[in-house]
Amino acid sequence: MKRYCIKNQTNRIEYIDIISKNDDGYKILITRICDGNEKTRETTITCHLFDLCVKTGYIFEYKKKAA
Repeated sequence: MKRYCIKNQTNRIEYIDIISKNDDGYKILITRICDGNEKTRETTITCHLFDLCVKTGYIFEYKKKAA
């Protein structure tokens, strides 16, 4: 499962986890953390929209920092 960060306001943390891929797109889990409150939502996104979000920098692959 890959994780992508969502470009957002500084007081929130938002990321997408890819659950699975099919012919039409991706099944994803969106997590939003704001003021200590965490909300998650499962949804789908088309391959075209996902690729557009990556290309424009709206989402970017999460890279773990080396310890």
